[in-house]
Amino acid sequence: MLHGVPAWLGRRIVDYLAQPIADYQPFFAPNPDLLERCLLPRDALLTSGNTRLSVIIKYLTQSTWSHAALYVGDVVGKGAKGEPLVLIEATAKAGVLASPLSDYAHFNSRICRPVRLSEADRRTVIDCAVRCLGRQYDLRQIVDLLRYLWPYPPVPVSLRRRMLALASGDPTRAICSTMIAEAFQSIGYPILPDPGGGQDVMAGKPYTVAPYQRLEIRHIVRHGLYVPRDFDVSPYFDVIKPTIEGGFDYRKLAMASTARG
Repeated sequence: MLHGVPAWLGRRIVDYLAQPIADYQPFFAPNPDLLERCLLPRDALLTSGNTRLSVIIKYLTQSTWSHAALYVGDVVGKGAKGEPLVLIEATAKAGVLASPLSDYAHFNSRICRPVRLSEADRRTVIDCAVRCLGRQYDLRQIVDLLRYLWPYPPVPVSLRRRMLALASGDPTRAICSTMIAEAFQSIGYPILPDPGGGQDVMAGKPYTVAPYQRLEIRHIVRHGLYVPRDFDVSPYFDVIKPTIEGGFDYRKLAMASTARG
């Protein structure tokens, strides 16, 4: 009985946190077809979610992005509605699952692309993510979950990310980007700069990392505490903007505006 009550309460908390907020409006969501044409298997798709949990994650990570999914292409198959399941993601409610792109087509999004992956490494990253499908998270850790019931916990900026990892850390893995980071780490692909003095290969100089950030990066790597923002600020991931990739020409925009006037 004691085993069942914490799990039941954990599910109720997650259900509450997964509810969308009423006033969410995307600033700019790209055309779904254009978004799909720009994505390549290996891309991390960051989104700005519309749930209570998303608000808390954005606050704690000081970022626009609250969720990350890995685009894997057509390797998983189709879902119940006949849509291709092209994203692998980890959520607090369902664990690791495959999802259609339509789930996130109307959210603010950012495509982050690892550069110069060989075909073999690309397959390894995707295979690693596929093997995670079905992984579940222990929702009996009530201490881990209760802290997400306060949208803006009064903690210093330097401790906000660490609020994501208390007690067992299982729910942390469900809401963060750990699964995606693990897939890239399986081929030795970095997410954040080496705080020990990693070299910028092109310039031949080490990255400048503030003393506090060196400690923070070591903490992130040690505890697997990756968040969506890490892919956005990573010096090793390119940022792909669908409108530009789709052939944006400011002159055509100006001519269209003149014609309407």
